[in-house]
Amino acid sequence: MQIDKDRLVQEFISLVQIDSLTGKERAIADVLTQKLEKLGFSVTEDRAGETISGDCGNLIAKLDGDSERPTLLFCAHMDRVSPGSNIKPQIENGILKSDGTTILAADDVAGLVTILEGIRVVQEQKISHGPIEVVFTIAEEGGLHGAKALDASCLEAKLGYFLDTGGPVGTIIHQAPYQKNIKIIFYGKAAHAGINPEKGINAILVASHALTNMDLGRIDAETTANIGVIQAGTATNVIPDQADLKGEARSLDPEKLQAQILHMAEVSRKAAQKFGVKADIEIKDNYPGFDIPSSSSVLELAIRAGKSIGLSPEIHSAGGGSDANILNATGIPSVILGLNFM
Repeated sequence: MQIDKDRLVQEFISLVQIDSLTGKERAIADVLTQKLEKLGFSVTEDRAGETISGDCGNLIAKLDGDSERPTLLFCAHMDRVSPGSNIKPQIENGILKSDGTTILAADDVAGLVTILEGIRVVQEQKISHGPIEVVFTIAEEGGLHGAKALDASCLEAKLGYFLDTGGPVGTIIHQAPYQKNIKIIFYGKAAHAGINPEKGINAILVASHALTNMDLGRIDAETTANIGVIQAGTATNVIPDQADLKGEARSLDPEKLQAQILHMAEVSRKAAQKFGVKADIEIKDNYPGFDIPSSSSVLELAIRAGKSIGLSPEIHSAGGGSDANILNATGIPSVILGLNFM
């Protein structure tokens, strides 16, 4: 199986120049629909975009094949992070780059073009295959919202492959973490900072006590935690009466994740108690983790396929979540494949 590298690169260059920020994937979705239909897929679009007030939904495409073979699912996401508009791709010393003013959007245009090129090659070389399903999702960045809104009951696939990770081709991600988000609001007491500061209780000070006693960063080999957003204050001469913290914890082990997020909450409660103020704490599950066993068909097939084309597959865990976390939770065993192809 030999890909057309020039075609692959040119398609990548073409697609990254289509603006496709989260919630604004309409333009690239229309182009991808045309490409999939040209390859013989029947394409439908769901209403996932309505959940985020976006301008389009997930694309769900199906191609007939040998019904005696398992239906395979291939997935990539259409959105990208900022600054991801007006991208000007270029090639330097055989490496695709942006012009430095934006991202390149290889996450996840590389996944989109890899899936399209793989299907073209299968068809051009008349390689026998089973039924193929392709899902191009919206709003993966910042919360996996497109995958969460996808009705997986419309899929027949029993094995899923997500093209959405770094590392050389041959990298297989079989495990990814669970994640919980935490929001903490400390309520202090406002007062004039120059006239009667002793009558105020500085909510930022309360929050700082919580942060200095909170275990953050790398907790262990499987667990991380972070406070990434702090919002407080209105003016330098006012004792702030509210400080909002937003953070997260992740772990490959759900019990460790629970222990870490409860630690963050308890430290916050103690800080509030120390200053005699109130703290509201909200904890939400963001996405489930997954761990594909070595005996799983989805992993065995990926390893066998890699070896058949001369690769030495490497199996790894991931520190971040992807749409694969959501599809695994729906009962479709899925792994993530590496994409560094230049």
